[in-house]
Amino acid sequence: MTAEIGHFALVLALLIAVVQVTLPMIGAHRGNAAWMAVAKPAALVQFGLIALSFGCLMQLYVTSDFSVLNVVQNSHTAKPMIYKIAGVWANHEGSLLLWVLILTLFGSAVAAFGANLPPALKARVLSVQAMIAVGFYLFMLLTSNPFERVEVPPINGQDLNPLLQDFGLAIHPPMLYLGYVGFSMAFSFAIAALIEGRVDAAWARWVRPWTLAAWCFLTGGIALGSWWAYYELGWGGWWFWDPVENASFMPWLAGTALLHSSTVVEKRDTLKGWTILLAIVAFSLSLLGTFLVRSGVLTSVHTFATDPARGVFILGLLIVVIGGSLALFAWRAPALVSTGVFQPISREGALLLNNLIMATAAAAVLLGTLYPLLLDAIGGGKISVGAPFFNAVFIPLMMPMIAAMAVGPMLSWKRADLIPALSRLKAAAVVTAAAMFAAWAIMTDGPVMGVIGAGLATWLFAGTLIELAGRIRLFKVPLRESLSRLRRTPRASWGMTIAHLGVAVAITGITGAGSWQVESIQVMKPGDTVTVAGYDFTFDGARAGQGPNYSIISGTFRVSRNGEPVVTLEPEKRIYNVSKRPTTEAGIHTMISGDLYAVIGDKGEDGAYVTRLYFNPLVVWMWAGAIIMVSGGLISLTDRRHRIGAPARRRAQGPASVPQAAAAE
Repeated sequence: MTAEIGHFALVLALLIAVVQVTLPMIGAHRGNAAWMAVAKPAALVQFGLIALSFGCLMQLYVTSDFSVLNVVQNSHTAKPMIYKIAGVWANHEGSLLLWVLILTLFGSAVAAFGANLPPALKARVLSVQAMIAVGFYLFMLLTSNPFERVEVPPINGQDLNPLLQDFGLAIHPPMLYLGYVGFSMAFSFAIAALIEGRVDAAWARWVRPWTLAAWCFLTGGIALGSWWAYYELGWGGWWFWDPVENASFMPWLAGTALLHSSTVVEKRDTLKGWTILLAIVAFSLSLLGTFLVRSGVLTSVHTFATDPARGVFILGLLIVVIGGSLALFAWRAPALVSTGVFQPISREGALLLNNLIMATAAAAVLLGTLYPLLLDAIGGGKISVGAPFFNAVFIPLMMPMIAAMAVGPMLSWKRADLIPALSRLKAAAVVTAAAMFAAWAIMTDGPVMGVIGAGLATWLFAGTLIELAGRIRLFKVPLRESLSRLRRTPRASWGMTIAHLGVAVAITGITGAGSWQVESIQVMKPGDTVTVAGYDFTFDGARAGQGPNYSIISGTFRVSRNGEPVVTLEPEKRIYNVSKRPTTEAGIHTMISGDLYAVIGDKGEDGAYVTRLYFNPLVVWMWAGAIIMVSGGLISLTDRRHRIGAPARRRAQGPASVPQAAAAE
């Protein structure tokens, strides 16, 4: 009965979504306040129905109901409870249900907390949001029903992929989806603005918090994913330029550009068309990621084993959404006239440079990701585009952008002088030169990009602090006045400063781990010692053990430096009872200077084991930087400007706005 309730809730949500698409949109066109008002309860009811459906699927997993095909294929009675719950979204059907749950969550949030929005705009936004939902409801109900029954229920299930039986499954996909799907709100606001033919400072202020929230979640989701891959896969790395990794990175790049361009719209009333286009592109890239994961065209640890025929449906949905939105943009964008003008050397110019580089980087990653697929589809053979291509293209693009990030906040709006701005960064230049020399002297055998990366990170960090000091007039006015200025600094400015500092910290970690990693692969017997980056790893042997639903081979490595003990690492190799598939659990010791990393592999005939030992310099700085970036975004999200209305916008609307405003009150 639980499965039938969940399925019925899905069907009912589809019907409610159809109502939400039609009546509010028509009502906004005709100025009918009653029809526009339907959008709010429809969005709330739709979310409630999907929450009910999702809860039903979770109940089926928790109780191990093997009369449902989805549970049979992805669960087992011996699986720990946390993975029974997380297993709900560790498959094609369940992840789609999570996708629409988050989609309706954002829609209901706008419905519940968007009282400051003009009724017509709010109705159109929620209508567009429902259009997206209708497409995914049809996808689930026609091709991917999570509640499909089996004729003869088996005694037990087929278990979950062992690689997914990790705590990362509980937090990484939901956070990533909150970012992915969160960009749907920016998309809905953009389409609504195109329909209205109006983009102004008020619109930018309304769309920015939803974009910022999605960006925070996506940043956190990507960071969690890289951390999960780092400790789970046992290869010592954190980013592989996997096509599905790229699929999450591309909307992040577009979303970052969107955040900056929306600031220009709000402050200077320019870059309107570009901002709308970025909102469309950011969500379109999110949909592309959904297609890549579920189409069957990729073989990746991130993809779901699905019938490629399902990809035809979602490809059609992709074409309709992207093609339709771009067609609407081409038709309506000429009406979006910008009144603000600016010189190339200005705050606007710096933000535009940021946008162009971010867009170019996203396009480069898109090309490298899709080109092998397109070439294979037309019979051109199979090729692989991997890290060498992406590093060679992406890193040079990022270098001028990072350099400009320290200069941009120094420039004034509309028109600025570059020389005075650079003169304020003399101290940053001195510190940067010192950091580059230190990196070159300490890491004599590393690549030159490591030295450049250290310089860029230092330049951005020092430049950001100098900009903050200039903002509060530190050392130019009494300390008490500077502290008072610091307290009065808007939270949005605080968020920008903290996020930029986080980028600098993350670059430090990426540079260290990417440029100066030390790796050693060998066969070791008990008592053998291997030296890696000055650390002595002594192998004490391995022992067998038993986990909840897997057997364990656990190795022991005593690590010392200059004869002094540092830590004991105990990496594991797990063999799961049902699938008999092995997984690797690395032994990791984290320090500020870097990670000690040990992996144990297969046992040889002579009792020796294959081992992989690493020293990953500064790698923890990368995830610390991501945390700082997300913190900056969250602080900016609490700025009062994101919670107040824009009365001027309401008064500026024509006579039709009178009954709308009355209805809103």
